[in-house]
Amino acid sequence: MATKNKSWLWASAGIGLIVALRAFAREQNKYSFQNKVVVITGGSRGLGLVLARQLAAEGALLAICSRTEDQLKKAEQELTAKGAEVLALPCDVTNRIQAEQFIERVLKYYGRIDVLINNAGTIQAGPLADMTLTDFEEAMNTHFWAPLYTMWATVPHMKERSQGRIVNIASVGGKVSIPHLVPYSASKFALVGLSNGFRQELKKDGILVTTVNPGLTRTGSNLNIKVKGQSEKEYAWFTTAGASLLISSSVEKTARKIINACRYGEAEVLTNVPAKILAFANQILPELTSDALSLTNKILPEESGNEINSWGYENESDLIPEHLRDRAARAARENNEL
Repeated sequence: MATKNKSWLWASAGIGLIVALRAFAREQNKYSFQNKVVVITGGSRGLGLVLARQLAAEGALLAICSRTEDQLKKAEQELTAKGAEVLALPCDVTNRIQAEQFIERVLKYYGRIDVLINNAGTIQAGPLADMTLTDFEEAMNTHFWAPLYTMWATVPHMKERSQGRIVNIASVGGKVSIPHLVPYSASKFALVGLSNGFRQELKKDGILVTTVNPGLTRTGSNLNIKVKGQSEKEYAWFTTAGASLLISSSVEKTARKIINACRYGEAEVLTNVPAKILAFANQILPELTSDALSLTNKILPEESGNEINSWGYENESDLIPEHLRDRAARAARENNEL
């Protein structure tokens, strides 16, 4: 009995030591954003804009880009009105030349890049049968090639200084493929692999890469998704799920978790409990999780043969409960999604 008790004591001591060492290592990685140059792709609206707001409040010097110039200008005006220093440049980061020129202009303006946040994203919602190869190509261009372009252009400068932080915003959909979001999920899986690989090879150079897998987040971005198939029904289920308090998180809370993950140099983070449960279930019970998602697919809108994309805002309807529609609209107004 005494031997068994000693074993428990040694095991407890070992666990305690591991926890203490991890806490010590975490504090060693702690990072201040004061006067740090932070680049945010897709920084004009939604999660990117909220990240910019919170980082500006911590004293960061910002560089943001977007394809949508009117939203970019509005975001710049808001941030500068609050006292932030902001370089706002129109850029399509899926275009390698534009992505490289954007990074070059930031380096010329600020002289360095301390943090790169790859946030630009796109979502296509619809059944697989109504998707086209173009949808997959667009998703891969946005979620794989664009982050690769910006990292490829930024990493040499970070290596020269032997320091830097990179945050790649993927998705829980990059851990578990979601029905009716297959191009999105597939491209986010690619980004997770890319991001993890960069972390493993760049840590020796003083560069910490963090992969973020957000769960559903109330950004108001439902207005700017692309839908196809039975468009109104597709938009309705996406908006309803995204505005639900049970399975989604506020964008402000999500942004804080992302910033803290970068602050402490974490390898990978899931941002809310539903996302953690889904990823964990898929890891330990992949067949059961797949069967459950297959059942979910049966209640989603059926294919229609409509391969034409339309914008989310073009598909507002009474299929969305009014209080959820109002909540999503409020988030859109607050986060420059209109």
